[in-house]
Parts: sequence; C-alpha cells; structure tokens
Amino acid sequence: MSTPNGENGFLYELEIEVEEELTVTEISNPEQATDVPVTDWLFDPADTERERTGLRGLLGAIQALEDDSRPGDQGV
Repeated sequence: MSTPNGENGFLYELEIEVEEELTVTEISNPEQATDVPVTDWLFDPADTERERTGLRGLLGAIQALEDDSRPGDQGV
C-alpha cells in the first residue's frame, strides 16, 4: 500500500475503506449459515461471496490506478 500524496490521497483512503469492508466480509463466515435452516439465515452466503468478489475487484482497480498515477515508478 502506498502513502498518500497529492492526487493519490483519495485513492489511498478509498483503498483503506475497501480493505476494511473486505475484512468484514471475510470474518462474517457465511459457511456457518448453512448449518441452520434457510428461514433462520441472516444473509445469503452466496450474496456474501459476490460481495467479496466485487470488493477484491474494486481493490485491484484502485491499486492499478495508484500504480498508474505514480510518475517514475513504472518498471521498478
């Protein structure tokens, strides 16, 4: 993770927020939801997995933007 400077400050803060959301979805443990009847589920485990996938994609996009916006870091 890079340190914020200038235009990257927004991307840095967004990256932190997305990482926090990803951590929350990873510790929610949707696999345990299948141990109880469907009517007692608080959330659908498939929805949680879709959210994780989307957050990972978003995190990758943020990191790519950060890499592209750093002058002189290409090829290092």
